[in-house]
Amino acid sequence: MTSHSTTNCSTASGGESLWRRRTTNYALWTIQTLLALLFLFAGGVKLVLPIEAMIQQITLPGSFLRFIGVAEALGAIGLTLPGLLGIRRELTCLAASGLVVIMVGATLVALAGGSVAGALMPFAVGVLLLFVAYGRWSTLAVASGIEGPADFVPRSTN
Repeated sequence: MTSHSTTNCSTASGGESLWRRRTTNYALWTIQTLLALLFLFAGGVKLVLPIEAMIQQITLPGSFLRFIGVAEALGAIGLTLPGLLGIRRELTCLAASGLVVIMVGATLVALAGGSVAGALMPFAVGVLLLFVAYGRWSTLAVASGIEGPADFVPRSTN
């Protein structure tokens, strides 16, 4: 008689398998790390490069480009540091959302310049950032028992 071992597919809240949650977590961390490196590099370049050199490539005010550089560098830190330290993990969602706004702007600037191909990269990065924001928000919601936006509305104790 052959004995078949069955795998215990333990489930987390909501019926989601533990394997799927772990895989999603690994994927999110991989994407977050790569995006953080990308934005640290891009923000660092905007902070170090002379304004005259940046203005030749992009027709935006130099001080605005410096601001974008600071926002990208801080966003990169916000993508990884809260999760690594385990403090204020909701900041990862906010950092990803803020970087999505920057990527929407970058996509629009590229399209306004007539470069459809040049708009594909910031668009793709924006989609990855949306995945991170949604994935981390979902993780936080499951961990804290939040099921939807109605759970954020303060309830009266009357």
